[in-house]
Amino acid sequence: MNEYDSNRIFDLTKKIDYLKTENLKEADCYVLNTCHIREKATEKVYHDVGRIKKAFRGKRKPIVVVVGCVAQAEGDILLKKDKYIDAVVGPQSYHRLNEIISKIDKDSKKINLTDFKVIEKFDNLNIIKNSSSNVSSFLTIQEGCNKFCKFCVVPYTRGEEYSRSMNELVKESFDLVNNGANEITLLGQNVNAYNYNGKKLSDLINEISKIEDLKRIRYTTSHPIDFSEDLIDVHGRNTKLMPLIHLPVQSGSNKILKGMNRKHTIEDYLEIVKKLKKVNPYIKFSSDFIIGYPGETEKDFNDTLQLIDKVEYINFYSFIYSPRPGTPAAKLKKIDETLAKERLSIFQKKAEEVKMRYRKNLFNKECPVLFESELKDRSGFFGKDEFSNSVIVKSSENLKGKIKKVNIINGNHNTLFGSISKNENKRDFAA
Repeated sequence: MNEYDSNRIFDLTKKIDYLKTENLKEADCYVLNTCHIREKATEKVYHDVGRIKKAFRGKRKPIVVVVGCVAQAEGDILLKKDKYIDAVVGPQSYHRLNEIISKIDKDSKKINLTDFKVIEKFDNLNIIKNSSSNVSSFLTIQEGCNKFCKFCVVPYTRGEEYSRSMNELVKESFDLVNNGANEITLLGQNVNAYNYNGKKLSDLINEISKIEDLKRIRYTTSHPIDFSEDLIDVHGRNTKLMPLIHLPVQSGSNKILKGMNRKHTIEDYLEIVKKLKKVNPYIKFSSDFIIGYPGETEKDFNDTLQLIDKVEYINFYSFIYSPRPGTPAAKLKKIDETLAKERLSIFQKKAEEVKMRYRKNLFNKECPVLFESELKDRSGFFGKDEFSNSVIVKSSENLKGKIKKVNIINGNHNTLFGSISKNENKRDFAA
């Protein structure tokens, strides 16, 4: 979502004649777009501002604006602690960035703009065409969260759930496809909570799939309690919808899930997995895990380990619990850090074994790959298969934007390597 926001920020600032630069020392304005989900996010802001200070020592100071969720959560602190920062702007207020930059140019007064005016934001953004020209593009359809998981800062930085209108999303999808997008990933903090005048995520998927040159549709991130029957059904019917589902579970223990206020049980979660597999046997899953959440016992941890085997995740994101300021869980007593690190190591080793078993099963099989870009050394091209596995092939042909059958030769934890197949028609999946 931050990548989507950053692209839109550039679309905005073009209106006041700003251009992108890759040269740190020649910029007149820096916009640092931040995320507050993981720990040390604020420290990263200070580090980046420090780099800018060093680059401009003895020179005219550039404008420095911090936007995003760190700005929303800790705006006053940032402005007080680092005088080099000119403004902090929350994620629901960045549509006013041009106005802010113009004010800073005329006045040295610090600006803190952290309102929750999400409707106003998208009304303003809809006027400006999305200029993203990536083969695989992002599209924010929903923001905010009403779930209030005790560990999560999102409701406090992005606000309550808000869904954009179907019409504006279809229009922006057309713009992205006309710019060269073959794949669109629909984004939301709770993307499957999308609901605009009774129209749900399944309706939006079916609507944008009518765009002829759009080849692939994905969405992230889902919450189990919003996984409705109509969404399950669309996975069995819509051929443009990719068969990888990122479905965060956080823990395999019902006790911990209750303590997190996740509002679902492991039984609920596994029932969703079962139903999805029934409508489409090819579906695979990735997930998020928090290890060492306050109160986690050895049994709770072992329940999480067992879940890996039950679902056979092909990818995962796992972290030791770190308290987010202002969240209810921040007041809870943390478990021993050494123990948490040991558990994370055990978890990641087991999850990697399951992941590599799956990836090795892809070797010597064919899969359709959408190629997104040429490698920097121009020796080949990078793309992704239907399950979001990164694939690299060597080729002198320009493959960008094309879907090609690839024979997977080998791979590692992060990347698969293959060659263009001579068989363009066969559909071959690893079980």
